[in-house]
Amino acid sequence: MQDNARAFFEQAIATPSPSGYEERIQKLIRDYITPHADCVRIDVHGNLIAEVGNGDGPRLMLAGHCDQIGMLVSHIDENGFVYAQTIGGWDPQQLIGQAMSIWTDSGEVPAVISRKPIHLLNNDERKKVVGLDEMWLDVGANNDKQAREQIRIGDPITLDLQLRPLMNSLVSGPGMDNKTGMWTVIEALRRANELAGAGGIGCHLHSVSTVQEEIGLRGAKTAAGGIDPDVAIAVDVTHASDCPTIDKNKQGDIRLGGGPVIFRGPNINPKVATRLIELAEAHNIPYQLAAIGRATPNDANVLQLHGAGVATGLVAIPNRYMHSAVEAISLDDIDHVAQLLAHFAAALQSDDDFTPGT
Repeated sequence: MQDNARAFFEQAIATPSPSGYEERIQKLIRDYITPHADCVRIDVHGNLIAEVGNGDGPRLMLAGHCDQIGMLVSHIDENGFVYAQTIGGWDPQQLIGQAMSIWTDSGEVPAVISRKPIHLLNNDERKKVVGLDEMWLDVGANNDKQAREQIRIGDPITLDLQLRPLMNSLVSGPGMDNKTGMWTVIEALRRANELAGAGGIGCHLHSVSTVQEEIGLRGAKTAAGGIDPDVAIAVDVTHASDCPTIDKNKQGDIRLGGGPVIFRGPNINPKVATRLIELAEAHNIPYQLAAIGRATPNDANVLQLHGAGVATGLVAIPNRYMHSAVEAISLDDIDHVAQLLAHFAAALQSDDDFTPGT
């Protein structure tokens, strides 16, 4: 992984992007990829689309959503304590005692989120799962007037955004879902250009940092409407099973550092999956296989169903502790995913037929 690509990834993790509030991270992405693309644009929904290659070639869409789960300021009480609703799928237990950031028009307001101390809980309170309405954010304000001078209703909130290095090229922090996938599709565009050389790639590649995946796969749907791809590959995280309590019989044997996870199943075009496997083997890229027998809960779902149908693949990044402050991934895995996508783009030609059974 090149130093500038690593720095871009680290900056992305440190940049807030709750669903519907992706402007900050899209600016970061635009600044990084513009020198390597023929065209970079942001559509009215907020999707960032970087294009390169042969405008007459098959349209390939690589989709990685940049949004992360978060919260939204919904009330400030008379004492200056802030109450919030969630954006995306939270386990409220993950929020107790966390350092938080409220992102206002003028910048970050540090906060902490907590509940009544255990010493003061009665027996019934100790036994039950804490609800979101029993937690609040404390910004240190003396009263509501002081809090409202900096914070407005509707301001987005994230966990404290930081990257923590672990052993064996692993890193941990919030937002791996799915800034990792976003990074791979953006980095794949840069690498595909390098692989193709002076002649350029034969396809018309659209690398898309999609928005609002966490609240209903919304950005991928609208981006596909503007691009009308012939082939699409979604990149998202998937649950790693190489840690305690995860059942491999249900989740499969998915390991951090084991390489890209190539999915097979009814939501996946079989020829796209086969092409990805063949390219991984031809270029000595480690990979893992996973199966899903239903519509996927990620951008691949809506991409497959766009228009008259799109030949769709799904490549995933193993992730431990999803939707928490300590999501963990392997830098080797995201590097290999970007390389696999670049090879797919560089190899795609106008005469490729992904019609099943032909």
